[in-house]
Amino acid sequence: ITEAWMRLQDRPVHKASAGARFVDLDDAVAACRAVGQSGLFPTNCRLLDAGEAATAAGVDDGSHLLILGFESADHPVGPWIDRAVELVADHGGTIPGGVAVSDATTTDAAEGAAGRDGAVGAWRSSFLRAPYGRDALVRMSVIVETFETACTWDAFPALHAGVTEAVLDATRRICGDGWITCRFTHVYPDGPAPYFSVFAPGRPGSEVAMWDEIKAAAADAIAAHGGTITHHHAVGRDHDPWYRRQRPEPVGRALAAAKAALDPAGVLNPGVIVPRSDP
Repeated sequence: ITEAWMRLQDRPVHKASAGARFVDLDDAVAACRAVGQSGLFPTNCRLLDAGEAATAAGVDDGSHLLILGFESADHPVGPWIDRAVELVADHGGTIPGGVAVSDATTTDAAEGAAGRDGAVGAWRSSFLRAPYGRDALVRMSVIVETFETACTWDAFPALHAGVTEAVLDATRRICGDGWITCRFTHVYPDGPAPYFSVFAPGRPGSEVAMWDEIKAAAADAIAAHGGTITHHHAVGRDHDPWYRRQRPEPVGRALAAAKAALDPAGVLNPGVIVPRSDP
């Protein structure tokens, strides 16, 4: 590659954010669906279940937390978040910290504006620091891993219940105990992308094998309840057995043909998604 186009985008100066709390997870999911199908297109629409909200955002009352954010380099976003807040209220959500709005005149001023206080700010800080905490726990032989999927809105309740039950059963059987949390990393008009975090005590030297067994139980449950085996984590080798069950055969042949035409020597990630034996 000797030449490339780049697209530049102005940094936002207009920002608004809010952290909505829900007593009932079903109500929180319904609010997410309403926002996702409203045409408001929030910059951030992220639902944390009570476990995730407690550990990552400091929510200590057992509530589920919906984080909403809007931003623009062009125009104030107050009307957008106001409508999103109305949708939240329609589904029983409350916003104890109110709505934070900033219409700064410079990008430097906007950097320290909306979304840095309360539960929203606590979640942001925790999100950025999470890899460091994970590394510390792994060194103590704690199994700390994640997996994700995507599904339609109607499929989520059964998927969430089925995956949670399967993972808890697996961690208790394999590790003696375990804990699972869930959040939505992406919200689309057609459905959410649930992202699960798993915590369990591991045995030194056996952590990888233990996680592989837990992950297989999770993947089986995802497939059984209509979820895609992956969303943004790609397929790779870990997800390949379930990917092949979900992938239509004509799609597999089309990918193999494209691979043969564009990468005839098999240089790019050989043997992944398209096995060497495929035409």
